[in-house]
Order: sequence, then C-alpha cells, then structure tokens
Amino acid sequence: MPRSSAQQPLATAPPPSISVSRLGLSAQDTASLQQHQQLAHAQQQQQRSPAASSHASSQGRLLLDPASLTLLSRHFDRVMGAIGQRLEQLNHATETATRAQYDRAGNALRVADAEIARFRAILQQIDDLEMELEKIGRIREIVRGFRARVEQMERRLG
Repeated sequence: MPRSSAQQPLATAPPPSISVSRLGLSAQDTASLQQHQQLAHAQQQQQRSPAASSHASSQGRLLLDPASLTLLSRHFDRVMGAIGQRLEQLNHATETATRAQYDRAGNALRVADAEIARFRAILQQIDDLEMELEKIGRIREIVRGFRARVEQMERRLG
C-alpha cells in the first residue's frame, strides 16, 4: 500500500542563509561573525544543533532564520555585557590605582614639605650660630683691646 504524503517523513529544508560575500565584510569580520554564530548555536543546544551553523559556515554562508538571528542577538548581548563588565572592572582598577598613586604623591609631598621645613630650620640655626660667632669675634677683639690696655698700664706702673 502506497504511503500517503502525510505518512512520509518530511525532508527538512535547510534553514535560510546568505553568502558571506554579499555582506561586504572583511575576511576577519566574516570569520568573527561565523564564529559567533557557531558559539551562539553551541550555547543554545535545545533549539538547533551547532552542526547546522557549522555546516552553513563551512559553505561560506550565515544562517538567517529567526531562531538563528535571535540566538546570535542574545549571544552578542552576552558578549557586550561581558565587555561592559570588564570595562567596569578596568575602570575600578584604574580608579583604585590612581587614588593610590595620588595618596602616595600626597604623602611624598607631605614628607618633602616636612624635610624642606626641617632643612630651613637647620639653615636658620646655622645663621644663628654664625651671628653668635660674629658676636664672639667682636667680643674677642674687645677683650684683646682691654688686655692690651691692661698690659700697657702694668708696664707703666710696673
């Protein structure tokens, strides 16, 4: 008894696809797009096996059926989310490093200011000592003058 068309297994038509050459993309962009489509299909095993995407990719085509495009869109959303998270991590790390460097620079400035103040105090002490030495030198000359007078008087008296 011949089989009716309802009983015959239906041949599944290949999913709609487009030649990558029609997209006007560079070879690198095309390879990246095909790789991402394969990844999207591999991550979503219950809707379509990754073999369909791999088969289309090996023929230089991209799948265009709604399910494939939805998977690809969700995949790119996840990729963009991961990129966004990584950017946030890098921004946070940059802010932390900048803050730490700013703190170190601030500490270095405080230390430098303290050392400059200490150096100025030392210079002031040196100036004070030099003035004292000048006073002592003048006093010495005055004492020598007195001594010379005293010796002169002793010789006159003596």
